Parts: sequence; structure tokens; C-alpha cells
Amino acid sequence: MTSQRISYDRILNTVAAWTLALLWILPLAYAVWTAIHPAAYEAHFTLSAPLTLENFQKAWAAAPFARYFLNTIILVTLILACQFFLCTLAAYAFARFEFPGRSIFFTLVLLQLLVMPDILIVENYKTMRLLDLVDTIPAIALPYVASGFGIFLLRQTFLTVPRELDEAARIEGSSALGVLWRVYIPLAKPTYLAYGLVSVSHHWNNFLWPLIVTNSEETRPVTVGLSVFSAIDSGVEWSVINAATLMTSGPLLIAFLLFQRQFVQSFMRAGIK
Repeated sequence: MTSQRISYDRILNTVAAWTLALLWILPLAYAVWTAIHPAAYEAHFTLSAPLTLENFQKAWAAAPFARYFLNTIILVTLILACQFFLCTLAAYAFARFEFPGRSIFFTLVLLQLLVMPDILIVENYKTMRLLDLVDTIPAIALPYVASGFGIFLLRQTFLTVPRELDEAARIEGSSALGVLWRVYIPLAKPTYLAYGLVSVSHHWNNFLWPLIVTNSEETRPVTVGLSVFSAIDSGVEWSVINAATLMTSGPLLIAFLLFQRQFVQSFMRAGIK
């Protein structure tokens, strides 16, 4: 009886996994099909259909995607650099220093994880307007330069570092920041890699806040640029829109395929269960 139940559970798990896989892969497969075939084959799935890259050329020429990509790369690099710097210092303080109210402050950091960013859009916009930063890349980045999740993740990693390494580094004359640079950061490289992939993926795909705080092509990231491009009422074909979608999401997909093993192993080593 127990063996039959295990067999049924395994079958259900397999069916569920394949169902989810199909639900995920079918839209991507349709996007790839329409992007590499002429518009006449958008709804005609014929194996003998001719292949073409014309849709990518049309998409690239129809909107300033080079500018959108540059803006996005600058944006995610700025956010990630600030997050690494601020989250590293905060996590190091919470992990290795004793100071009044440490538990309370760390609880407040964790509570930040419960606050949806969309709730603060109005107040964030008011702040950016007061700082005269509306329609700039720093305006998109500022609300995200610190991350409660990043602080928590790095703190958990730093707590696993033996204190004997601290003492050895201090005997050699290292300051507190020297210990952080020479001991903690090198040991936490897998965690930095995992968090970096999560951060870049999230802010590469972020849409609502960049849409609200930007007004011109000079500052729009790829997600906003793609939405404006696809909303133009100029008879744009679905094959061209899907080609543009693949161009914008392709770098993330390639990065995930290249680093998926390191990504999973990094979170396992970081102690996330």
C-alpha cells in the first residue's frame, strides 16, 4: 500500500512538473517561432516555413534599443554597486559588532521585506521631484540602492565565518574594514554571485517605477522602451514585437543558462532553506 502511494505521488509530481514546464515553454516557443519567421507564418506552423532575421532588423530600427540597453546596463550596474557596498557594511555590522538596539534595527530591516515597493511609489515620486531628479537614471535607482534581502543574505553568510579568522587577521594588524575585505568578502563570493544575479534580473525587468519616473527616450530602460514600442498604433506585426521581446530578455536568459549551477549552489552555500 505504501509503495503504491509512493508510486502515485511520483506520477503526480512528474505530471505536475511537465505541465508547469509546458506552460512556461509554450509562450517562449511561440515568441521564438514568430520572431524567426515571416509575418505570414504567425499562426501557420509549417515546418517548411522560411527562416529570417528581418524581424529583428525591423525591431532594432523601429526604436532606439541601443539607447535602452545602455540605460539598462548603467541602471543595473549602479544599483548593484550601491547594494553591494551598503549591504556589505550593514551585514558586517549586524553579524560581528555589538551595539545598542542591534536586534531592533535588524528586525526593522526584515520588516522592510514585507513592504511592497508599489506602496511607496507616490512618496518616492514626490522625493525625486523635490530632488529635481525626475526623468533621470539616478531617480530610477535611488529607491533600490539598499536591500533588506541583501543585508539578510550577507549577514547569514558572515555568521558562518569562524571568529578565529577574525582574530588571526587582527593579530596580523588588520583593521575592522581590513578583516572585512580580506576575510569576509572573499569567503562570501558565492553569495555575492547569487545575489547579483537576483538583483540584475529584478531591476532589468522592473517596469512600473521606471515607467512613472521617466518621460524621455534618453532615460528609459528596455522594459519601458519595449512597452512604448509595442503600444505604438502603427501596424506593428506580432513577429516584430516578439523579436523585440527576445532581444530585451535574451541577455537574462543567456546569463541564467550560463550561471544556473553557480546560482543554485550559491544559495545552498548561503544557508537558505
